[in-house]
Amino acid sequence: MNKLLFPQDVVGGSFWLISVAMIGAAIFFFLERGRLSKRWNTVMTLVGVIALMSSIHYFYAKNLWVMNGQAPIAIRYIDWTLTFPLQILTFYVMLTAVTDVKRGMFWRLLVGTLVWVIAQFLGASGYMSVTLGFLVGIVGWLYIIGELYMGDAGRKNAACGNEHVQMAFFANRLIITIGFSIYHIGYFIEHLGGGVNISSLNVIYNLGDILNKIIFGMVIYGAASQDTKKSGL
Repeated sequence: MNKLLFPQDVVGGSFWLISVAMIGAAIFFFLERGRLSKRWNTVMTLVGVIALMSSIHYFYAKNLWVMNGQAPIAIRYIDWTLTFPLQILTFYVMLTAVTDVKRGMFWRLLVGTLVWVIAQFLGASGYMSVTLGFLVGIVGWLYIIGELYMGDAGRKNAACGNEHVQMAFFANRLIITIGFSIYHIGYFIEHLGGGVNISSLNVIYNLGDILNKIIFGMVIYGAASQDTKKSGL
């Protein structure tokens, strides 16, 4: 049984890269949290927890790949079911720090994200039609995007009066729109488009998570830093 990561193993290397990057990001977010204005504490804790949970998942996936030469895409849904709802809820947490927000927004964002992720997990795992899983997942994702652009969340952001929250909201909304489309495209090609090389898809997902999770968190940190500096804290 092989327990070593060889230099020519691109897939294993990408798992190792994202594992180390995620744990480094988690440590950074937790350490920097105390230097920021208190209004940003909760959201910084969230992005730190997201990175920490993903790092644990990726260390496991890396070990699985090195020992067995396999890392099924389906195991990613363990990570996605935990981290995607937290990422979407960062929008709600940022808004609650600077404006009045109704609790209904929390539940709409949470339920929409869970519908999206769980439907595609059931489809990918064979518990329901892959086509139905894809379509229901897309509906959940589009509902979240609609809420962030045209729904209550988008309106509250536009009227919140805090340029730093607005900047983080706008940038991360683009990541949810563009960066997260990689997961739907990957699902479609793997299950409905004739199949895909799983090794290549793993590399794409691993590198994509640098944008979708680490840079997502860094955008929030950048906005928090500027807001703290402006507040003179």
